[in-house]
Amino acid sequence: PLKNATKQWYQRRVAITAGGFVKYLREHDIERVLQEMKRNGQPIDLVYCILPRNSSVAYQRVKHVFENQNAISTQCMEMRNLKPVKPQTVGNILQKINAKIGGTNTIAVDLMSIPLFKKPVIIFGADNAHPAQGEGNKPSVAAVVASVDKFACRYTTQTSLQATDGKKTHSPIIEQMQEMVKKLLIKFYQTVKVKPQRIIFYRDGISEGQFYHVMMYEVDAIRKACASLEQGYQPPITFIVAQKRHHTRLFVQNPRDGDRSGNVPAGTVVDTGIVSPVEFDFYLNSHQGIQGTNKPAKYHVLLDENQMPVDMVTKLTYGLCHVYARCTRSVSVPAPTYYARLATDRGRTHLNSSKWDSSDGASSIVSSDREETQRNLAEIIKDISPHEATKNKMYWI
Repeated sequence: PLKNATKQWYQRRVAITAGGFVKYLREHDIERVLQEMKRNGQPIDLVYCILPRNSSVAYQRVKHVFENQNAISTQCMEMRNLKPVKPQTVGNILQKINAKIGGTNTIAVDLMSIPLFKKPVIIFGADNAHPAQGEGNKPSVAAVVASVDKFACRYTTQTSLQATDGKKTHSPIIEQMQEMVKKLLIKFYQTVKVKPQRIIFYRDGISEGQFYHVMMYEVDAIRKACASLEQGYQPPITFIVAQKRHHTRLFVQNPRDGDRSGNVPAGTVVDTGIVSPVEFDFYLNSHQGIQGTNKPAKYHVLLDENQMPVDMVTKLTYGLCHVYARCTRSVSVPAPTYYARLATDRGRTHLNSSKWDSSDGASSIVSSDREETQRNLAEIIKDISPHEATKNKMYWI
């Protein structure tokens, strides 16, 4: 199967050097094999791992050892997907690899025609993932991603952990927002060579009852991050919440107006009738239906200092649904929102693979002494955070 996959990669003009390192190993051999690879003296750009079915433990260990500890990109694949090798599977894998090593898969040309992009714009996405029931006092994993190119196609991320309050209550806000946004703004300037003059922020992972509490705290943190970089630097902010947890569905009145699966066409916007008469919200069905009934995303614009009309907001949001690096078609939410969700998942993977993934370690994070809790969190973050060189890659793809 591996030979067949390699043949298809060659047909797609993917260069595989003769100096490649191939090794069969078990989970406990990962560190030893890595040292053996390093002794060969060749730089390691990517490690490709073929795993057995249901190998979540091995997957977590591979990601933690290579990405966190050694700044080496990895691509994992289950053996069953090589029997037989499908061109679509190879294409999807190559898209992920290209993004991880610094390539760009898609540029939304129509996105650049929006007047908003006449000035440098940075697009943020943020999510805060809480542990499931039964996971004790494990911390929440928060992630903020930001675009680092003028096309809003390449992104970098910052992750952090947040402990509970001792009563297993998880805060909806991202407490380290100011420091995370500051680092991402610096990264944008280092890459694009200009300061962003507009900020668009897509927030995921909060319910309607938390909207304004979260928005007030996080917008204030964004402003403080900007002010800390330069006195008087306050670019206008647009703060948008994306929601998929609702029960609204959209249907066509005439079946001939639907797509192949009978759903409303991709790009359908509903901003009247079933939305709030006083708030700035809308539904957008941005993806083509494959099976079943599509669930459109609902967007709430809580703050709009850029004074964008509805059509501009919907066109921007729909355009960002086309730059998702893992797919050749538009997806259900904007790419930065998806990336933030993937980054929190990867943070959870690193947490599960660290020394803190035990009932004793997880429960010892929270202490009655707040300073001790913060020290515990700092130690965990240091242990599970991606290597500094890895942070500049889209490693979570």
